[in-house]
Amino acid sequence: MSLTDTSISSVLQEERLIHPPPAFSNEAHVSSLRKLKALRKQAAADIYAFWEERARALDWFAPWRSTCEWKYPRAKWFVGGKLNVAHNCLDRHVAGWRRNKAAIIWEGEPGDTRTLTYQALFTQVCKFANVLKGLGVKRGDVVAIYMGMLPEAAIAMLACARIGATHTVVFGGFSADALRERINDSKAVCVVTQDDAYRRGQSIALKEAVDEAVKKSATVRKVVVLRRSGVEVRMKSRRDHWWHELMADASPIASAPALNSEHPLFILYTSGSTGKPKGILHTTGGYLTQAAYTTKMVFDLREDDLYFCTADVGWITGHSYIVYGPLANGASLFMYEGAPNHPEPDRFWDMIARHRITIFYTAPTAIRAFMKWGDKHPRRHDLSSLRLLGTVGEPINPEAWMWYHRVIGGGRCPIVDTWWQTETGAIMISPLPGATPLKPGTATLPLPGIDADVVRRDGSPCDVNEGGYLVVKQPWPSMLRTVFGDFQRYKKTYWSEYPPQKDGRPAYYFTGDGARRDADGYIWIMGRVDDVVNVSGHRLGTAEIESALVSHQSVAEAAVVARPDDVKGNALVAFVTLKGQAKQSARAVEKLRSALRNHVGGEIGHIARPDEIRFTDALPKTRSGKIMRRLLREIAAGGSITGDTTTLEDFSVLERLREADDDA
Repeated sequence: MSLTDTSISSVLQEERLIHPPPAFSNEAHVSSLRKLKALRKQAAADIYAFWEERARALDWFAPWRSTCEWKYPRAKWFVGGKLNVAHNCLDRHVAGWRRNKAAIIWEGEPGDTRTLTYQALFTQVCKFANVLKGLGVKRGDVVAIYMGMLPEAAIAMLACARIGATHTVVFGGFSADALRERINDSKAVCVVTQDDAYRRGQSIALKEAVDEAVKKSATVRKVVVLRRSGVEVRMKSRRDHWWHELMADASPIASAPALNSEHPLFILYTSGSTGKPKGILHTTGGYLTQAAYTTKMVFDLREDDLYFCTADVGWITGHSYIVYGPLANGASLFMYEGAPNHPEPDRFWDMIARHRITIFYTAPTAIRAFMKWGDKHPRRHDLSSLRLLGTVGEPINPEAWMWYHRVIGGGRCPIVDTWWQTETGAIMISPLPGATPLKPGTATLPLPGIDADVVRRDGSPCDVNEGGYLVVKQPWPSMLRTVFGDFQRYKKTYWSEYPPQKDGRPAYYFTGDGARRDADGYIWIMGRVDDVVNVSGHRLGTAEIESALVSHQSVAEAAVVARPDDVKGNALVAFVTLKGQAKQSARAVEKLRSALRNHVGGEIGHIARPDEIRFTDALPKTRSGKIMRRLLREIAAGGSITGDTTTLEDFSVLERLREADDDA
């Protein structure tokens, strides 16, 4: 993307300050603001020595000779060091008392449950590692994993890591076309899938999608199929194999070879502005160092915690904070197969109460859905086991933050609002829950060891509350290494806006987000720069306008985009879902439109009032819950939908929005 020379206007104001409960701080890994400042000072004094100390928490087969080699825009971490991710997640735990500790507690959507101890998980991973080798998968080969939220998805990931194969996990809700594109781009030689998956009581035919996808693959030689429901599927002779049959004959002993720290661990595809997904490549040593460190510190992880991250393993959150980060720390994690509202909207709260879950990490879009469904659902259940809440995926508006804190956390649980990306690999900006005073709506401060800042177009730091561009000024261990097969795209997308300067200033990684720093140094994410709009000469971040809309008592969720306007340059169009979906008269609807425009004007100023408000029962979202504003911009402008829609969760939403536009 190309940045303009004009700064972004920041209009959101939030004054509430919530301190960590003393009882929480007393037992936290970082128990005070004073200790957090000391940790920041240590990292700032020698950032590489700081990360070396974090890396030593892992088991290394051979030491590194160089901590970081940075040659714009290429980075290598812990160069020469050798380790194995699966060894760090399993072997070192089964060597001690954790062998009998629960590694994964799983619940299926129909209600079936399983518990895998570290010993049991270790055995399953070793067996599947031997299965892959028996199918001809070698070190450096790519294995595509296309599954639902089952323990076997994590087993397949860890088995790949164990033998040095690179995995690419494709979310089990993606279409056959989306799967084929990712298989072909990564040149996967094997696909691991299941017969079908459960979602809201319906079955999703995963094996059928794989059959369709691999018809046009020149590289896939083998397909492994897990039997989940037992539905009949077509099995192609020689190519397709049943998981249970291969595992029955597999040896439970598999060595974990020493792999180079820069050995490719996984490729994960993320949407691009052109519609063509980008294969983000992450490597071994640096990635695991930061994933393990941030899991322990951000979630203040303790031995007796039961940790529940609601993401899918098909997303980066599922990689870093379901599989690799928690298991590297020897944690007990809870994994759930299905939807949060099946069979009723209280499914999450019911599971938290029954399993006595202590840490809950979810997305703002889910929190707003919970709000829309009503307080009565969480109120039915005992949520007293919770001690920490987290949020991830997009900025959370202050009112949703306060609801989460009050209704789910009972006012006693700190909230870690985390900012990071598929590209960063691990959390970059977040509170440490025992030390950081919280402000609803901000991810607070960069973690120790992360040099992030808000800058102007020329790279100079922004003033307090001046909107600018979020950048990272120094390399970090879990950073992406390239876009798979397209280094020039990697360089152009992430490093071309702030390349090395003639005066000696280094290159900055451009996150693509607009942001501002407040007087306390807290970073407020203002949304993607692509979502900044120019209205009458003012550049406004749409995330702040959306936050103002959602603070109205009637609004559950909102998305704001721009359409061309002859007078103002751009006009603001707000798509709004309401907490109550009862049919209203035309007069009542118009009255609410006026009230919402005035509410935004009162919250942040008349310049931010939407020119148009469209009410809808749902917004177009990816299957990870992110609003697809690109599609809304096209609808608002009256044009046809172009570009990639393969990540869209519900295609009927687009049709309903088009119909509403035609009726307007």
